[in-house]
Formats: sequence, C-alpha cells, structure tokens
Amino acid sequence: MSRLDGPDEPEVISLFLRHIERQGDLPLGDDAGALRFGGLWLVATSDMLIGRTDVPGIMKPEQIGFKVVTMNVSDVVAMGARPIGFLFSLGLPAGTPREYIEGLARGINRGSIFYDVPVLSGDTNEACDLVIDGTAIGTTETPVTRAGARPGDLVCVSGDLGRPLAALMLYERRVTGGWTEPLYEKLLEPKARLDLLDAVKRATAAIDISDGLAKELNTLAEMSGVSIVVREDAVPIGRGVDRAAELLGVDPLALALRSGEEFELLLTISGDDVPEGFTVIGEVREGSGVYVETDGRLEELPPLGWEHLSSHGTR
Repeated sequence: MSRLDGPDEPEVISLFLRHIERQGDLPLGDDAGALRFGGLWLVATSDMLIGRTDVPGIMKPEQIGFKVVTMNVSDVVAMGARPIGFLFSLGLPAGTPREYIEGLARGINRGSIFYDVPVLSGDTNEACDLVIDGTAIGTTETPVTRAGARPGDLVCVSGDLGRPLAALMLYERRVTGGWTEPLYEKLLEPKARLDLLDAVKRATAAIDISDGLAKELNTLAEMSGVSIVVREDAVPIGRGVDRAAELLGVDPLALALRSGEEFELLLTISGDDVPEGFTVIGEVREGSGVYVETDGRLEELPPLGWEHLSSHGTR
C-alpha cells in the first residue's frame, strides 16, 4: 500500500480519538490539551517537524530550530496560555554534519530566548529523516477553545496572510530579488504571536493559522456548530503577495486562504471592541459551513490548505 492509499490526517486523528478513553479536562481536538492544576489550567501541546515535508531547501538549520519552538509556542498561545517550558526529541539521519546539528541547537536556543521559555528536557536518536518533535507547556486562568464561537461574533485575524505560500512557490521556480524579501522572511522566520496573548484571552474562540486560513475557518465553524461568512475584500494580503500571484498566474486571495505555517491568530470576538493588531474579516452566523462574500454573493469555502498524509501536503 502506498502512502497515499492510507488514511489522511483527519482519518488518522479520528482513529486515535476512537481508542483513547482517558483525556484531559478538555476534550482532545484543540490546538493544545489542558488539565486543571491548582487554580490554573496547565496547557500542553506537541508539534512535529519532518525534514522532507516541513523544511524547504533554502532554510538554514538555525531557522529550523527556531521554527520548532515557534510551532509549539503558537499552539499554546492560541489557547490563551503563556508558555512556561519547552521540550523536544530529535531524530537525525546517520552522518549528519556537526555544523548542521549545532545550527539546530542555536536555533532552539534562539527560540527559547525570543519567547522567554526555558528548555526543560530533550532526547536524541537516529532516524531516516530529520525529525524534531517539540512540546510546549503553558498556564492560563481560562483556556480558549475552538468551540466557543457564537452567532453575532466578529471574525478577526492578526497580521497578514499569503507570504509563506507565495515564497515557497517562488522558491520552486527559483525566483528571488529585493521585492521577494518580505515573502521569504515569513517563510523562513515565522513568529508566534505571543505579543497578542491578551487579545486571545478576550476571544470566544481561537485557533492559530498553521494549516491555512480556509482550513482553520472550517475547523472553527465545525467545532463551534456555526457558519462563518468572510468578506473577500477584508482578508489582509501580505506585502508582495499580489506581485507574486501575478507572476505565478494565481489569485492572491487563493494564496492568502491556503497559505500554511503563518502562525497568525484567528479569533472570534463578542462585541465591536476589536483588539489592536487584528483585522475584522467577517462574522459568525447560524448554520454550518464557511462562505466568502463577494459583491453580496456567497460562495462556499472548502477547507483547502496544508494537510499531512495527502499529496504534497495540500488539498
């Protein structure tokens, strides 16, 4: 059986959920799990990086190490928690150069300092490919889940979108130049939005954008039992994405909707007090599904974006 003949990522998750009876004080299925711990909640996540699928050839070892910390910190922040510790397991192919390993170590150290989160433990082993499995833990008074969106809430997103996917597609065509620098910066040096933690704590629901805006919107809508309508002209498209899209012959909005590993935050907010650093892109309504509104017309938005165990990781 080939890899593509087996179950896809949602099916794998569903298979495990069917058999795991003991879960945390929050049901599995969010950015992170959580346990009540004294007067706080202890939030924990585990996110893995694989060389073949997660590391473009242009990425330096130090950037890889930093990204692993970012991936895990982002999941904790999306739950409204402040990270307090980081752990990792490292799998390396035999013969990996010492300089490469030191670069990974420098990157993890830089991420630890940047997010002010200590490295608590680690493990190493031999593997067929580069594998770094990170774990971040954090604490919060009240976790924010993906299931709290309610009709009438505003849908907000931090930062801008589309740059990582645009850069990856340009890299595959060997396109570089001064105008592409903001695109490659987001691909190679993504940052978790720890600076926006206070905004997450005000949200009714939250998720980080690691698999693409379209997929995360569908996840929020499904888990909250609502529908979401996004205005086409409200989605914040990153600097340089329009030019990249023209060169690539694609729609810039499509890049913004499908671009994964943004590590921006998608929130639903009750009321009209929009947190600084966020753009309102739509609203929560009754019903189900996700829709893009263009000139008063609604078109359903499928969960397109990154997905492991699928062809080239995309759907």
